[in-house]
Amino acid sequence: NEVDNMINNLKDLSPILLALFATIFTYSVTLLGASLVFFFKNVKKNIMDAMLAIAAGVMIAASFFSLLNPATEMAINLKMIPWLITFIGFIAGGLLLFIGDKLFNHFNKKINKKEEKERNSFKRCLMLIFSITLHNIPEGLAVGVAFGSIAYSLEGATLTSAMLIALGIGIQNFPEGTAVSVPLRREGMSRKKAFFYGQLSGLVEPISGVLGALLVLKIRILLPFLLSFAAGAMIYVVVEELIPESQTNKKKDLMSLFTIIGFTIMMILDIALG
Repeated sequence: NEVDNMINNLKDLSPILLALFATIFTYSVTLLGASLVFFFKNVKKNIMDAMLAIAAGVMIAASFFSLLNPATEMAINLKMIPWLITFIGFIAGGLLLFIGDKLFNHFNKKINKKEEKERNSFKRCLMLIFSITLHNIPEGLAVGVAFGSIAYSLEGATLTSAMLIALGIGIQNFPEGTAVSVPLRREGMSRKKAFFYGQLSGLVEPISGVLGALLVLKIRILLPFLLSFAAGAMIYVVVEELIPESQTNKKKDLMSLFTIIGFTIMMILDIALG
């Protein structure tokens, strides 16, 4: 069938090139989210929350089936201590984003104290761009690492699972682009400028994606650590942003169901196509 043919054709391409294409896709979704500023001043909350909840489920499943599982297998193959490597990588991924958030909050408080309200609101938006950009670096790395690891034929590290990781990250990039451009528009910035700043945060993903794939292919011994690192970063984003945001919806239970659906989709695809 056509889907199988397409996947087989993609397998012939270099993992670095695939990582570039995938992260250009995730960046394009940020671009798409930011472009909503041309059409709306606000976006329907239910749709946004459902998308975030599904993305959360996809990313939780991807963290285990496509990142931690292959990381453990690779660590065993490389005669490492599997639990230690995955532990260090996973904690490092989460901690990087935690520190990023702390820096963001620190700068934000300083700006709030010092600046008058008009300048402050714009600077707050700039800090939002900064923090989302910081989040996008490990996300891009996660996609790059997933594509780079295909070269090692590990269980769970397949082209399909890498594409699904890119899809999950892409889905959650959509509201991120909107989260920057729509508030800037509300602050009185022109639509074009608000759109420009909104898409800016996603530009780091293709760079960090290619870097992730290169690291994995050139320094094989880093792979278990980088896979675990990507998993830690993804779980942090899920717990800190996606689930809390989707749970602000009035239909909390329904949003929880969407997270389960997202997880199930990723799990079935990963096991069936792995």
